[in-house]
Amino acid sequence: MRDIVVVNPDHFSTFTNGYILSNIEFDRQHIWHPYTSAIDPLPCYEVTGAKGATIELKNGKTLIDGMSSWWAAIHGYNHPVLNQAAKQQVDAFSHVMFGGLTHEPAVSLCRTLLTIAPEGLNRVFLADSGSVSVEVALKMALQYWACQGRKEKHKVLTPRNGYHGDTFAAMSVCDPINGMHSLFSGVLNKQVFAPAPQTRFDQTFSEDDILPLQELFERHHHELAALIIEPVVQGAGGMRIYHPEYLKRCRQLCDAYDVLLICDEIATGFGRTGKLFGCDHAQISPDIMCLGKALTGGYMTLAATLCTEDVAQGVCQGDPGVFMHGPTFMGNPLACAVANASLSIIGQGAWRNQVAAIETQLKAELTVCRSLSAVQDVRVLGAIGVVETRSAVDVGRIQKQCVEKGIWIRPFGKLVYIMPPYIITQEQLSTLTSGIYDILANL
Repeated sequence: MRDIVVVNPDHFSTFTNGYILSNIEFDRQHIWHPYTSAIDPLPCYEVTGAKGATIELKNGKTLIDGMSSWWAAIHGYNHPVLNQAAKQQVDAFSHVMFGGLTHEPAVSLCRTLLTIAPEGLNRVFLADSGSVSVEVALKMALQYWACQGRKEKHKVLTPRNGYHGDTFAAMSVCDPINGMHSLFSGVLNKQVFAPAPQTRFDQTFSEDDILPLQELFERHHHELAALIIEPVVQGAGGMRIYHPEYLKRCRQLCDAYDVLLICDEIATGFGRTGKLFGCDHAQISPDIMCLGKALTGGYMTLAATLCTEDVAQGVCQGDPGVFMHGPTFMGNPLACAVANASLSIIGQGAWRNQVAAIETQLKAELTVCRSLSAVQDVRVLGAIGVVETRSAVDVGRIQKQCVEKGIWIRPFGKLVYIMPPYIITQEQLSTLTSGIYDILANL
């Protein structure tokens, strides 16, 4: 039996082969980070604190955060309202199982979600991550049709360039060619893929844009359980911003061909696009909606899958009579309490002016990047700013340059983008945009 040795984390992390490793070196040798090689991992920077729109590194450097911790920390870090909510709840109870028990934080959260969600959504299934909320949504759609005696409706339609998570059902509806999961194509469920929407958000909608999707509905509707789509902004599949009319037509086609519409609002929900939900740009309501990321203001992992009463009742008709899904930390009270506090801040409405100001500034300050030879495109919507380069960037190199400039940006592929906290100041945002320009000007 091995002895457990506790070492002061301020000094050393552990011992390996008789040598004392620093935290960074132990991390490099033993900890796997997202989308990083175990053979040649990307560099990591040790964080000791975060406040507002800034991250503090152990070496004393302060970074302006352009990522909102992967789009989640919309109110910034160390927010007093969110801190207080977490402290109060942890003193009461941090977790109880959700099977057979309930509690005020979860009930209050679900009340609020159904109040602010698009019309018609009437049930909430709480989960613990965005990918799981997508798994739940797809499972709901498949069980819904099976319980209607229509098991042949077992496929999902989705546009290319989409991204919905890294778990298996979610991977099956990510772009099969340009996405990150082509290695698993032999074991993933085969879904139906439409060409990605082409009309940009600020262009006149082209009727040609919807024709391929309509043809797929005509050809496959008998086997389609659902269409899943990211409203208005395709996130990690390419940061593509498309016309709301395309989403409106998706709703119409789903209605016409008896297919459920799933809107993945994990990245777009809670104001990021300038509307509370991406669906609001098209003034439509889905049958099922996925939420995550900013739900707790970036404090804790929590997600939700909302659906209509028709879907909820349909899922539970016939055998087995229940929805067979139950995450261990479903409805975690601590996460729900923080989510309630985050939604109370959203409810005050300051985000509208904050996001509008960010959008105006991004359009003014990122547009100059179009003049750079390395840049192919610049696009902005709400608190989302995207600079697309002509070829893939060196992530490790760019992040090192960013840290040297006092900013934090996590590019991927050909995309150098920012989704800052809503509370970022004009000066901080200008530091981010000027840093991007300077770095790309020297590619």
